[in-house]
Amino acid sequence: MAFLEERSIPLLEVEKIQISFGGIKALTDFSLNVYQGEILSVIGPNGAGKTTFLNCISGIYRAQKGAIRFAGKNLMGMNPNKIARLGIARSFQNIALFRGMTVLDNLLIGQGPHLHYGLLSAALYLGWALKEEVKGRDRSEEIIEFLDLQHIRKSPVGSLPYGLQKKVELGRALAMKPKLLLIDEPVSGMNLEETEDMARYILDINEELGITIILIEHDMGLVMDISHRVTVLNFGVKIAEGSPQEIAKNPEVIGAYLGETER
Repeated sequence: MAFLEERSIPLLEVEKIQISFGGIKALTDFSLNVYQGEILSVIGPNGAGKTTFLNCISGIYRAQKGAIRFAGKNLMGMNPNKIARLGIARSFQNIALFRGMTVLDNLLIGQGPHLHYGLLSAALYLGWALKEEVKGRDRSEEIIEFLDLQHIRKSPVGSLPYGLQKKVELGRALAMKPKLLLIDEPVSGMNLEETEDMARYILDINEELGITIILIEHDMGLVMDISHRVTVLNFGVKIAEGSPQEIAKNPEVIGAYLGETER
């Protein structure tokens, strides 16, 4: 196992966050620690609050109560671009790529939060801007090789099959140089072969690149195969947390998924 929970200081600390939309409580007193080097999966039925949780971490939503700390820094109220610069990247369930642009260009755009030059330098394309552009292209080419995208690097994203677009979405998140990667349903709509490929890439990102991952996924086979720990949400409330083996045997989790009631 890539992490030692009992000896680690959490990379991400979520403490009793709460967020409501009108009269609907999306998350209620939800707490979670994420440790350096682990793959933590957050699962639950549709509407359980999983994507809302990622939105709170990445700054898209602002929790109304509680605390969120990343590497000791308070994220509550911080703008998404500042959160990205701290080292938190996100891939989306619904593909959010620039469809008319190439794979390479989409990866270059993903590095935006880490570019350090002004408007004038960029307009003249001289000095520091040129150096940053070269570094960005080198980084993008490394990601293209890592994800086996060489054959489509100059293809418009909109012309690619769904499974490849999902890989490009993952690559754009990697381009942001994350310490923590939030992945929202990476294999939804994929066939078995595509799912197995994506599982391998997620493991490689974690093991070879050393990136900590929070994964949301409905494919229980994938979750149980690659996760170090699993947290279960139901109607915005955490009902279980533990190893994949513990979660698979938990009666409350089984009830939440299968609709069983206590006898």
